[in-house]
Amino acid sequence: MRKVLIANRGEIAVRVIRACRELGLRTVAVYSEADRSSLHVAMADEAVLVGPAPARQSYLSIPNLMRAVSESGADAVHPGYGFLAENRDFAQVCELWGVKFIGPRPEAIGRMGGKAVARQTAQAAGVPVVPGTDPVAGAQAVAAAQELGYPLMVKASAGGGGRGIRVVEGPHELEAALERASSEAQAAFGSSELYLERLIVHPRHVEIQVIADEHGHVVTLGERESSLQRRRQKVLEEAPAVGVTPALRQEMSDAAARVARAVDYVSAGTVEFLLDAEGRFYFIEMNTRIQVEHACTELVTGVDIVKEQIRVAQGEPLSFGQEDVQLRGWAIECRINAENPARDFAPSPGVITEYRPPGGPGIRVDAGVAAGSVIPPFYDSMVAKLLSWGRDRPEAIARMRRALDEFRIEGIHTTIPLHQRILEDPRFLAGQVHTSLLEASMMPGPTRVT
Repeated sequence: MRKVLIANRGEIAVRVIRACRELGLRTVAVYSEADRSSLHVAMADEAVLVGPAPARQSYLSIPNLMRAVSESGADAVHPGYGFLAENRDFAQVCELWGVKFIGPRPEAIGRMGGKAVARQTAQAAGVPVVPGTDPVAGAQAVAAAQELGYPLMVKASAGGGGRGIRVVEGPHELEAALERASSEAQAAFGSSELYLERLIVHPRHVEIQVIADEHGHVVTLGERESSLQRRRQKVLEEAPAVGVTPALRQEMSDAAARVARAVDYVSAGTVEFLLDAEGRFYFIEMNTRIQVEHACTELVTGVDIVKEQIRVAQGEPLSFGQEDVQLRGWAIECRINAENPARDFAPSPGVITEYRPPGGPGIRVDAGVAAGSVIPPFYDSMVAKLLSWGRDRPEAIARMRRALDEFRIEGIHTTIPLHQRILEDPRFLAGQVHTSLLEASMMPGPTRVT
């Protein structure tokens, strides 16, 4: 492997470029017409235009990306997260072209990409899943819902990112929920297939980072807490998770490793669980890619997950074993998005007129912007990931408060005020978080529910 094309944009493209540079690999950025002046384009060794601003004509266009591979002579592709990162067809095309896809094999992506099949795979591996159904529709869905019981969730089989999901409190809501979820799933994923799942009230969202190589080694890197969510999109993450005992961590890690082995997984991935009030955990899905929040795990383990991904793709064994993994201290990540919390999180595209990131002990900023950068309206609204590390959770929180106060981003609205509110909330400080807490009582402005 000599030259890596990063089939992505923004902060994850910058993150991969830096990892490649440390490993002595040349990089190729791809960009749409809206991203000509983006930081990842300036940082890469080469850059290739892949289409106009709309993602389907650029970052989601497999022909355009493969043309960029051919033009640049890249011999590997890193998909980042989002866009085509979990697209089996893209991984297969790379394989057919003799280009290394820095991620899992197409077969593993396929098996874990459909949530219904992923549930079946987890069950076969002896991993508990939330009670639910196989894909259903019409009268079959009505009968299955009656048997499963309410409240329940209608979920897209090919879903992700909180799309294609509806909560159903009773039979009178089911038909409309099926119709809306099906339509949304078809538009977002090209598949209208749905399944039903029992709703666990006020669960926590706890995930296990896994990484595996081509030599049969599967290692887990502890857990992350991702319970603070808005519209099922993660807002703030931390590692480790409050109240997860060593015994529970081991149990969840073993379960995650069994899921990875069941699909002959290679590369970095995340196995996601719901954790109920009694400490029971349930598999919900596996993300077959690098996660946005991977940096939390890097800070508490000292493992550079992106570099390890690249080494694994080169056929090397993992540079460490399970016995080498130790969790040290506490890490928190705040996702800084170009949104206005005071106006129901309205998107805030525009030009960043001033950008002054924080620094000091225990602070890390992963960003794809600088002063003068344009936040276009076409893509995900993330501006930067702000991370703090401390010897314990209170120190990590104190450093994050300081960093949020120092962070200066002018010209656009951001979610910094929301994070400041969260870090002062007594329930967050006590670790009393769950997946509906943020929307139930922490939101500013008109989104707040009392």
